[in-house]
Amino acid sequence: MSALEASSRPITAVAWASNTSTCPSHFSLINQTEDGGSANFSRGFGLKSGYYLCYSRDLSGGMVVADVQVISDKETIPHGYCYIPEYLEHKASVGKKKRICVRIVPVGSVTTAVLELKLTVKNKTMLQQYTCLGDMNGFVVWCLKGALSPPVPQAKPRRVSLDMRSLTLEGSGPPQPLKPSNPPTGPAKVSRRRATLETSKTLEGVCDSDNHSNIYGITAMDGVPFSLHPKFECQLNPQVSVSTLSDIRIKSVQDIENEYNYMFAVEELAAKRIHPLLTKS
Repeated sequence: MSALEASSRPITAVAWASNTSTCPSHFSLINQTEDGGSANFSRGFGLKSGYYLCYSRDLSGGMVVADVQVISDKETIPHGYCYIPEYLEHKASVGKKKRICVRIVPVGSVTTAVLELKLTVKNKTMLQQYTCLGDMNGFVVWCLKGALSPPVPQAKPRRVSLDMRSLTLEGSGPPQPLKPSNPPTGPAKVSRRRATLETSKTLEGVCDSDNHSNIYGITAMDGVPFSLHPKFECQLNPQVSVSTLSDIRIKSVQDIENEYNYMFAVEELAAKRIHPLLTKS
């Protein structure tokens, strides 16, 4: 794979690793800066281990890195971002004064993604077309963003059997019947009771299903085209005149209450009517 093809592929994950042995197999370790120096973020005399930045371009997970940020320990991590994972040795640790966070999104949801990550020594080198993310432990972190071109799916080759390859359009002789490689075995013996139950279940499932592709699901309306009666065709697009619209009066809430107001006077008189007392015989 050429360098141009490798740089056009988006970065799918970013992480910390102590060395090449702790770095995952599908990650690439950034062990040198663009200035040619060591890219070990843990600096000091007598240190046996440190931590390096590493990244992956594996698209099998369907995710890409849309953005990278360097934030301090006093800043709140932005919404949608997460801190990068750590693949370190037992006693190694990553400094917390400055931290790197990324925004990982599905590959089909964005048009641009992070294509490259590079490191330079602070106040020495400027990278053209790269975005400066900030300084961290004496290094400057740079990223390159570009248009995301998803991989074109390739058609899988079809497997053609030997019998199909032997077919030809040239009439060299009478056609020979195809010989199946695995001839079907004889029908299994089924008891009369089991055969009856399976037949009844099959008919019941066909009748209850919504599939009308069989003879049991055909209705009387299948195949009958839908059409509108000619006398209703003139009413499809009625022409409304302006004079008709001007006669429409919009009623207010008070007008509606006054029009449909009912006092229930008859009902009240019927309820207040005094019935004659029944005399005892």
